[in-house]
Amino acid sequence: MVGKMSASDAGHAIAPSGVLTIDIAAIRANYAYLKDVSQRPVAAVVKADAYGLGAGIVSRALLLEGCENFCVAHLGEALSLRAALPETSRLFVLNGILPGGEAACAAANIVPVINSLDQLRRWADLAAALGRVLPAVMQVDTGMSRLGLMPEERQAAAMLAASGRIELMFVMSHLASADAAEDAQNGAQLGEMTRALADFPGAKLCFANSGGIFLGPAFHGAMVRSGIALYGGAPMGDRPNPMQPVVRLDIAVIQTRRVAAGALIGYGGTHVAQRPMRLATLAAGYADGLPRTLSDQGAAYFGGQRLPITGRVSMDSMVVDISALPEGTLKPGDYVEMIGRQQTLEALAQDAGTISYEILTGLGSRFARRYPGMDGVAVSEAK
Repeated sequence: MVGKMSASDAGHAIAPSGVLTIDIAAIRANYAYLKDVSQRPVAAVVKADAYGLGAGIVSRALLLEGCENFCVAHLGEALSLRAALPETSRLFVLNGILPGGEAACAAANIVPVINSLDQLRRWADLAAALGRVLPAVMQVDTGMSRLGLMPEERQAAAMLAASGRIELMFVMSHLASADAAEDAQNGAQLGEMTRALADFPGAKLCFANSGGIFLGPAFHGAMVRSGIALYGGAPMGDRPNPMQPVVRLDIAVIQTRRVAAGALIGYGGTHVAQRPMRLATLAAGYADGLPRTLSDQGAAYFGGQRLPITGRVSMDSMVVDISALPEGTLKPGDYVEMIGRQQTLEALAQDAGTISYEILTGLGSRFARRYPGMDGVAVSEAK
């Protein structure tokens, strides 16, 4: 029960400053839902340690849902995750391989996403040196101007990919505005993707990200990719979120106090009490991924009551106004909710002036972590 969580409830001998609960069953349900919506294989995007939630644990759980394809950003992430997955699982490196990393990538049975002619040539040269055909995914830039082959490079890339050294698994691109279904950029990128596919005859398409899955079959291709939607984030911007919530964050109360009208609260004395107040100091701050921009903007919750953040968020703590609660309701060692049933991930991000991705990936290592719904997969085995 939030608010009365004990040290043993959190799975620790010492009461933690905060408890991050990651509902593995909800991640699995979200994966199954995305697969049902798209009617395509879903590649799980587990980069940045599965958006901060534990790449090994999340990947092992998704294996139970039949997931065979996993995406990370960097080769180092893929090498770390490789041992947690069966040899039959495919690991894709979205950023491609930096010079010098090709041999390690091939040796570990990892598939690079090729983003430039230079990357493609280096991969093909390694294939020739090894006397092997090496798998790859070709990324084309369809209008995001971030990664991928430019239109004028596509024919040369197609010729090299057809040289017999490369097994071209997919041609992919990334949607820049998929969370806004009405944005004209989605249609423009789809048109450019159609033109790009003509340069790679017979190639399979991997185009839709979390938001793109909900743009319709034209965006799906042969495989879709999902990150934020797997973890309960809203894939369609301001539209109702169809995903099950995954994360709950509860923060411990360190101290409570009364202050008189005129008291200065927090660094810089930026908040001046306009009346007598009761305050609670919470054991988390911006070092734990709760941005300083929540100062005098965000809130914690307890029993349905909003507890406004009062004054500046500090590195390791913040102060909330508990005047609206009956006296004695909260005491040191109790927990209040920062993310959960009373406040969604998106709502917290909005108060912080940022996006759910940044909040999720920034949640710190000082929180105790709980993983309900592992269904027999030991956390210790999945890290």
